[in-house]
Amino acid sequence: MSKPAIVLLSGGLDSATVLAIARSEGYACHALSFDYGQRHGAELRAAELVARTLGAIDSKRIHLGLDAIGGSALTDAAIAVPDQLQEGVIPVTYVPARNTVFLAFALGYAEVLNATDIFIGVNAVDYSGYPDCRPEFIQAFQTLANLATKAGVEGARFRIHTPLIALSKAEIIRKGVALGVDYSLTVSCYSADATGRACGVCDACRLRAAGFEAAGVPDPTPYC
Repeated sequence: MSKPAIVLLSGGLDSATVLAIARSEGYACHALSFDYGQRHGAELRAAELVARTLGAIDSKRIHLGLDAIGGSALTDAAIAVPDQLQEGVIPVTYVPARNTVFLAFALGYAEVLNATDIFIGVNAVDYSGYPDCRPEFIQAFQTLANLATKAGVEGARFRIHTPLIALSKAEIIRKGVALGVDYSLTVSCYSADATGRACGVCDACRLRAAGFEAAGVPDPTPYC
């Protein structure tokens, strides 16, 4: 039987690729998405489509409501999504402690399913400089996972898989194409409209477009 794994699935380009990678490695994938009050809610519908298309065992959505505390352009409508980033400065699109919260839920779900493998699409090459996308953070959380759980105390060893962490966006896209990912189903834009059409100017859009260009792959993204 296939080994179970939790795959964090936002509905964006990176997480879709991670799901395809986990499936190609023989894992029975349980997709986990979060409605955390993000302004780009179209990605949640994209996550459901991606999960079905790429053969996830199931797809679960957790309601968090991080917009209750705000602090990010993605969860507070009063903070504008920037068109340009300032080098060396963590952008206002950073959502405080988001990956810590997401991984904590994934860890709990993994314990329930007797799974020890968690996949997340963090990247430390073509990304926006978020501190919770760094290898140091992932290693620290993996240590926590094995200390803070009943399963860990009883001898299980959790592993946080980050197959994209050292890849460029172009390399990610090429890998996804080779695994059959339909990127037209994904939504990456921070300001996507209700139908998933992208703004074309935010940081997520620029990284995505540059990745397709560098990969030599036609960009299937619908733009406003």
